[in-house]
Amino acid sequence: MASLQEQLLKAGLTTKQKARQANTDKRKKNKQKRSGAKVETSLQEQVKQDLAKAQQAKQEKDAALNAEKKQQLAMKEQKLRILQILQHHQITGVEGEKEYNYTFNNVIKKLHLNAMTYQALVNGRLALCGQDDVTYIVTKETAEKLAQLEPEVILVQNDQVDDEHTDEEDPYAAYQIPDDLMW
Repeated sequence: MASLQEQLLKAGLTTKQKARQANTDKRKKNKQKRSGAKVETSLQEQVKQDLAKAQQAKQEKDAALNAEKKQQLAMKEQKLRILQILQHHQITGVEGEKEYNYTFNNVIKKLHLNAMTYQALVNGRLALCGQDDVTYIVTKETAEKLAQLEPEVILVQNDQVDDEHTDEEDPYAAYQIPDDLMW
């Protein structure tokens, strides 16, 4: 009785080359089964490589998470440092009749100040700083320090006005230009 391979050849369903290829593949598989130890070692090596890749990926992911946590912690620490500076250096007891208008988080707010504080704020000797919807009045030096840490904290810091350096030929020298309009 003829083998299945011979029957397929006679029927024309396969070629001699495909039959030879099938025989060589069959022999290779049998040989690998007989020498099973070699196959196991290559599987073990493959598993070790996969474990090493997984461990490396986990370490990279952990490093990225640690970097993100450190960045968040640094931001929180800086925010608390700024808050501490604002609370420690704020000027209090300046309530009065004059209104000073400023914007904070795109909202126009009013601050009632006494005349001396109002003039110091307009002339640039004082500045307004804000954090967490709270406004602080601080000195110019404190505001400059805070601007180095985080410029967004500064709400109002006018340029210092020198009354001595006015142009003598200016026809409007007698008319003072207000820095802040009263609404």
